[in-house]
Amino acid sequence: MRIGIGYDIHRLVPNRRLVLGGVEIPSELGLLGHSDADALAHAIIDSLFGAAALGDIGRHFPDTDPRYKDADSMVLLKDACSLIKENGYKIINIDTNIIAQTPRLSPHIENIRASLASVMELDISCISVKARTNEGQDSVGEKQSIVAQAVCLLENI
Repeated sequence: MRIGIGYDIHRLVPNRRLVLGGVEIPSELGLLGHSDADALAHAIIDSLFGAAALGDIGRHFPDTDPRYKDADSMVLLKDACSLIKENGYKIINIDTNIIAQTPRLSPHIENIRASLASVMELDISCISVKARTNEGQDSVGEKQSIVAQAVCLLENI
């Protein structure tokens, strides 16, 4: 068994879509990034690569590469899952936190879980997505950014 942890943070800005776990969330602010800035997908990818000792998301999908400009992070997640399998691992489960003061994410949790499960080819029971706030503290609490954390468990095939 191998455990990996992932983390990502993106700034909230106007005139961008807010996408988390492949689900577009209605919001006046979206996440700024080279790709679609799906912080949740990015944290999961980093947890997978970390567990398999394959480096990090920047090694495989660098933000300096024009191919990834405005990329769909769910495509990157699918590619990451394929790489995990190619390296002899099976994904057992994913546990995540999304830390956001705004917008309210609880109505979207089940859609996010279903989206991730579909792309990762896992049963939805293997995907946990939790939403938190920072109680008005730091850049998240001041509605300037969103943080995502992920932990995964891999098993050698």
